[in-house]
Amino acid sequence: METGELLESILPKTRIKSRLIDLVAYASDAGFYYLRPKAVVQPIAESEIIALFRFSHENRIPLTFRTGGTSLSGQSITDGILVDLSQYWNKMQIENDGQQVRVQPGITGSMVNAYLKRYKRKIGPDPSSIDAAMMGGILSNNSSGMCCGVKLNSYHTTKHIRFILPDGKIFSTENPGDYSRFEQDCNNIYTAIKSMQGQLKNNAELYDRVRRKYETKNTVGYSLNAFIDHDHPLDVLVHLLIGAEGTLGFIAEAVMETVPDYPYKTTAFLYFPDMYAACQAIIPLTVSGAEAVELMDRASLRSIDSLKGVPNRLKTLPDSAAALLVEFQANSLDDLHAKTNLFMASAGNLSMLESPVFTEDAKEQAFFWKLRKGMFPAVGAVRASGTTVILEDIAFPVAKLGDAIIDLQALFKKYEYHEAIIFGHAKDGNIHFVVTQAFHTAAEIERYDLFLQDVVTLVVETYDGTLKAEHGTGRNMAPFIETEWGGEAYEIMKTLKAVIDPQNLLNPGVIINDNKKAHIANLKPLPSVEQEVDKCIECGYCEHKCPSRNVTLTPRQRIVVRRELAGLKAQGNKRDFDLLVNEYQYDGLDTCAVDGLCATACPVDINTGDLVKRLRRENHSKTANSLAVMVAKNFGATAFVVGAAVKVGDGINSVFGESTMRSITGGLKKVIPAMPLWSNQLQATKGRIYGDSDGAVVYFPTCINRMMGGAKDNKKSMPETFMSVSAKAGIKVLVPDDINSSCCGQLFSSKGYQDAYVYTANETVRKLWAWTSGGKLPIVLDVSSCTHTLQHCRTVLSDQNRAYFDQMNIIDSIDYLYDHVLPVLKEVRKKDSIVLHPVCTLKKMGLETKLFQIASHFAQQVDVPLNAGCCGMAGDRGFLFPELTAAATAPEANEVKKKEYEGYYSTAKTCEMAMSDAVSKNYESILYLVDECL
Repeated sequence: METGELLESILPKTRIKSRLIDLVAYASDAGFYYLRPKAVVQPIAESEIIALFRFSHENRIPLTFRTGGTSLSGQSITDGILVDLSQYWNKMQIENDGQQVRVQPGITGSMVNAYLKRYKRKIGPDPSSIDAAMMGGILSNNSSGMCCGVKLNSYHTTKHIRFILPDGKIFSTENPGDYSRFEQDCNNIYTAIKSMQGQLKNNAELYDRVRRKYETKNTVGYSLNAFIDHDHPLDVLVHLLIGAEGTLGFIAEAVMETVPDYPYKTTAFLYFPDMYAACQAIIPLTVSGAEAVELMDRASLRSIDSLKGVPNRLKTLPDSAAALLVEFQANSLDDLHAKTNLFMASAGNLSMLESPVFTEDAKEQAFFWKLRKGMFPAVGAVRASGTTVILEDIAFPVAKLGDAIIDLQALFKKYEYHEAIIFGHAKDGNIHFVVTQAFHTAAEIERYDLFLQDVVTLVVETYDGTLKAEHGTGRNMAPFIETEWGGEAYEIMKTLKAVIDPQNLLNPGVIINDNKKAHIANLKPLPSVEQEVDKCIECGYCEHKCPSRNVTLTPRQRIVVRRELAGLKAQGNKRDFDLLVNEYQYDGLDTCAVDGLCATACPVDINTGDLVKRLRRENHSKTANSLAVMVAKNFGATAFVVGAAVKVGDGINSVFGESTMRSITGGLKKVIPAMPLWSNQLQATKGRIYGDSDGAVVYFPTCINRMMGGAKDNKKSMPETFMSVSAKAGIKVLVPDDINSSCCGQLFSSKGYQDAYVYTANETVRKLWAWTSGGKLPIVLDVSSCTHTLQHCRTVLSDQNRAYFDQMNIIDSIDYLYDHVLPVLKEVRKKDSIVLHPVCTLKKMGLETKLFQIASHFAQQVDVPLNAGCCGMAGDRGFLFPELTAAATAPEANEVKKKEYEGYYSTAKTCEMAMSDAVSKNYESILYLVDECL
């Protein structure tokens, strides 16, 4: 019997993933190792975790816990059972007026910080992956980051932990009774920890070494400082769990001490003639109170100099140059300026290429940090196809950092890593270096092996540094723990693992590994697949943005599966290839919303939706494409038929009850899966609108609002509301007579019907040119996604239509309200409190701020949910695959339901339908808010 089937004895089938596509999707994390699990499970309670531990022991199958999968050293993959905590372990509670926060392992660090923001607090660890990294990994890897240094890392800011040992016993340091119970129920562990404490205290040399090595960042092996920082074995154990990478137990919950999130910041790039000169500035900056001092060599700067918005100075630096990204933070402007002035007073003694220019502009600062955080992925994006990107993480004494980097660069030359880059947290002597190479041949693997061994010698023997400062030991540095720590310290670690996990079933191979070649075993293949995805390094930064993440695949996983398909094809494994292709249809293609939000989180702007559109396009038959073109050429008739169908459905509901059509289509869908599910939010548009022949703007009511733009409670239709707002603002509007045969083309583009899309885009632009009197009038659309589609259709236009397009001004209703309506308004009525759902395309167009400001003009309080994201509707996806929309809207809906609002608003009809169904409140266009308040 397969592992997945065996697991059905302890978990429901719906939370066991054992299809081939599931196992492949979870075989990779952000590191460069690959292990395919036997099954993936999603427990929801501690009782199920205990049952999984029991199952693991009874069946001798390893168990590995995983949250965000952003780890880089191979610690969140397994060939056993992978326990995915990303979906059901995301509770968080702020306590003591923000001084502490209680977290479960499956919530991202950035989401915790978002909730803490109102208290002007944040968690201590600040890894660059914080938007995607979850608290389970942040704790289990003892994450630190760019500002927190050593004192504010996970180890030092964790107050309490509730955990489960491999034998199923649960303890919490928050419960005083658990201290005595731990001694009684786990006496062997209690006694072993006591013995190890004594061993360390009786060895002055080792004791001093432990104390000294943790004065800088160090995540090599287990956190030995726990033995000398704490007295009671239970306190020792919970701090050993931090940085144990899931090899000693399961962290079910943690209470963390928060740190100040300073409101005032000033940031600058400092440029130096060479790396050594840059390193001389570290101590003066630290003494001046700099919170962050990020070091970058010329190669790392070059990796990002093609990104949009990069300062021109970055592009003209000499080849030997280096830079520091520096940030000062404070509670007041006076304190902030005092810190910068203190540094500037000593800056004259430094060798800088030019005087520093600090900025206090939040957008500029955010962009600077985006550049810094994007360096690792940026190198991966420009690597040769088929090669792997490797990020190592080491630390040296700050005073010797310049010399150490020069020696490291010599190793790059020796092993011909010509594209290697160096960056890192200079204040802590912690640097990262990135190299790229293939692992296709034994010679390439040997090159990496020899290089890494020389790095180990350089770090440990030459500089007495640290082999892993913050990324965790994983599989990557497991063979070298003893080299860094020595035999006695390593034996303590091995004894600890053996006494807690005697069967070695909890994340085996991570940290404690007898295989001295573990760092070059189970290397991840990265075959060349296709242009859209070859630059992906599988960092996982995109996953929290994806609406299908809790129902099928994430963008990273869609790419992982495409790579697996390429590998299977190359191997000639037709059986698995055909099976995976079949499973990919639903998981990879049908349930992708192609919203493109993944690109907004991707450091190298990969839009997995573009890949899915192309694959859909390639899947269409010639007949299907011809039919789509016929629909496009007869769009007026098509729109009439669809509009009539909506009216018939409305009629049936009015006679037999509001949910009749939903019940009918739901029943049909069980027999015919392709049958769209009726939404109770569907309302036919009644009547038509008429404009002015001498209008100041051209109104392009989108086809969805022409067909189903009606409103409940006998309100005006969406087109009528637009016209009403315009009239109240004294703006004349031209409505084209032949608008009913026009479409932006999104209908065809999103489904991959390229020929139909090309025809529609060209035909619409041709009409727009005539309607606008040769581009003289702006064109306003009332659905943001349609606006975005038209604004980005230039690549498929004919030369003549491109010339037209370049002279036209196509704007969204948000632009119209903000730039045309608000300036002419005088007195308005304000609602008390409203909530917004910013749609995906609004975010991509950068119009969120305008939406918020419009809403604030007409409401006393405006809320944007912290969990606001893509609703998954994606035009028709929610009708065809309602499970996608249900999963996508759940986090936002749960947040919104906690309060009552006077109004619920968005900017796209289908998204409003999805949110209305999810929240059981009537979401409508922001135009309704404006109309009602004028």
